[in-house]
Amino acid sequence: MGKLVLYGLEPSPPVRACKLTLHALGLQYEYKLINLLAGEQRSKEYLAKNPQHTVPMLEDDGNCIWDSHAIIAYLVRKYCKHDELYPREYYKRAVVDQRLHFESGVLFQGCIRNIAEPLFYRNETEVPRSRIDAIYAAYDFLEAFLGTQNYLCGPKLTVADFSVVSSVSSLQGLAPLEQARHPQLSAWLERMEQLPDYAANNGNGAQMLIDMFSAKITKIV
Repeated sequence: MGKLVLYGLEPSPPVRACKLTLHALGLQYEYKLINLLAGEQRSKEYLAKNPQHTVPMLEDDGNCIWDSHAIIAYLVRKYCKHDELYPREYYKRAVVDQRLHFESGVLFQGCIRNIAEPLFYRNETEVPRSRIDAIYAAYDFLEAFLGTQNYLCGPKLTVADFSVVSSVSSLQGLAPLEQARHPQLSAWLERMEQLPDYAANNGNGAQMLIDMFSAKITKIV
């Protein structure tokens, strides 16, 4: 196996999705911090590897891959000895892919990034109530996805759970889960929090992002 290097920073949900996957696969890797607010992702060296200048980025023996969903799928395909985390059967994989796309388009882009960019890059301090409502609407979908299942794609853990929990855990400071409205999603989050080394791979970073939001937001309007 070549040398694995993950580039990122702890508050980033996509980075943490990769860390959860790497841990589940038992893979050793080097972790290189990239300070986005300081612009380190736009250095000449980083741009040569990733012209989109995003995190996370995975370097595997000199080959660079970015976008967390591409990274976690690659890791499982190459290094996992079974297919439970990312099933090979067409329909089961399609369900996992749908959850991954939901995390990317709805949870991360539509909820987290829609709030984070004005706060951290345009120095806004107020968050429209509609953006908080959008988070709860996303929770409604996740509640429906779960049904009576333990995990998002069925009875077994998949990479979709790693991806989605990285975002859902990061939103708890803005839109805490309500047990009465989202009992299945609340139970799922508690279940995910029991994963080995969850705090180191996701929980601590999620709290960092929650604290960053709290420090910037003056009110919800």
